[in-house]
Amino acid sequence: MSRTLVLLPGLLNDRRLWSRQAEALAGRVEVMVGDLSQDDCLGAMAERVLAAAPERFALAGLSMGGYAAMEIMRRAPGRVERLALLDTTARPDLPEQTQRRKDAIALARSGGFDKIMPTMLALLLHPDHLKDGGITGLARDMARAVGAESFARQQAAIMARPDSRDSLPRVACPTLVLCGAEDTLTPSDHHDEMAALIKGAWRVTIPHCGHLSPIEQPEAVSAELLRWLSA
Repeated sequence: MSRTLVLLPGLLNDRRLWSRQAEALAGRVEVMVGDLSQDDCLGAMAERVLAAAPERFALAGLSMGGYAAMEIMRRAPGRVERLALLDTTARPDLPEQTQRRKDAIALARSGGFDKIMPTMLALLLHPDHLKDGGITGLARDMARAVGAESFARQQAAIMARPDSRDSLPRVACPTLVLCGAEDTLTPSDHHDEMAALIKGAWRVTIPHCGHLSPIEQPEAVSAELLRWLSA
């Protein structure tokens, strides 16, 4: 088993996205959560994570964290012992997705940041979890902690991300590709595509789960991460 696991959060998420996994894996592996709130491009995010990480580590990223993880694999593949890509995609933005991100940045910078997460929740969560105040409250709290300026930087990085499908066949470490069954932002076929491009990757779908799998189905995600780390 790897001695250190570096976890990368998604857009408007902080280390609390992974708190249940950190608890479940305590004593088995040292857990670090990368800071993806300071930079406006994936390259800078990757270099910040690499500077803080040990020489060798396991790496898992969700959504935007998955984009950063794929950038790390392009820059320093020899340092990553294992890779997990959760609720993410190797594809670049479509033009209409980029426009929605630009509109959201404009809204955030014009004083409407607090309106963003409430409108995103229906896209992020399984419909049943929209009724769970613990899950929705955590998503809102993380967004407030990240803040409008970091949100704008993160969106800039996401909009400029490359198509990672060409680089995935070069991934040579044990790789887990996982998503929620009802993830509508990065749907199952995107994960099937990534798993097919990575030799030996294993593909997991978490039932009754949307895009934020670590907080929607924490026990199932923790169990899969432990299985991946132990394999």
